[in-house]
This record gives sequence, C-alpha cells and structure tokens, in this order.
Amino acid sequence: MTEEERAVAAEFDQAVNMTAKELERWLATDDSKMVGQKKDGGGESTGHESGRKIVGLLQTKKSSLTEQDYAHMRKVIGYIHRHLAQRPSGDVRETKWRYSLMNWGHDPLK
Repeated sequence: MTEEERAVAAEFDQAVNMTAKELERWLATDDSKMVGQKKDGGGESTGHESGRKIVGLLQTKKSSLTEQDYAHMRKVIGYIHRHLAQRPSGDVRETKWRYSLMNWGHDPLK
C-alpha cells in the first residue's frame, strides 16, 4: 500500500461512519431507495449503487483493494464532504439530505 493509498483509506474510514451491516440494512429500506439522482431516468440511484459498492469496500481487506476501489473511495470522500457542507437548518432526522448521505455510508446523526 502506497502512502497515498494509506491516506485515502484513512480518510475513507473517517468519512464512512456506518458499518457494512448498518449500511446493508439501510440500503434495504424504502427511504434509502427513494432518494438520490436516478440514472437514465429510473431504476437505482447513483448513491444507492455507491452504497452497495461501499459495503463491499468495508468487507475487503485493505491489502486486497484495487485502483478502482481507491478511485471509488475518493469519490465517496468527496461526496460526503460536499454534502455535509450543504446541511439544512433544523432537525435533519427524517430528511432526504440525511438519507442521501446514509446511502453513501455516512450518518450525520452518529
């Protein structure tokens, strides 16, 4: 593992604060499936698809991660940081903002 990969893995581990099991359970809910931008006008959202990839990343040993895995980890880190900066005011417990973040493996209420 290179120094850059170590840094990406560490930042990913900080940004993604849900376990693989928590994320799997979340992705199975209707709330998870209703948020996010749908590709090609229908089907699964980009965030929901990403969530499935994140589950796989969380279950993979760091030594087995590929360049594609690190690229997705960078994408996840960027999304989470950008989305957190857009936090709406008030109670966010049952908001699309929170649900979207959770699809990407981050629960802002944790």
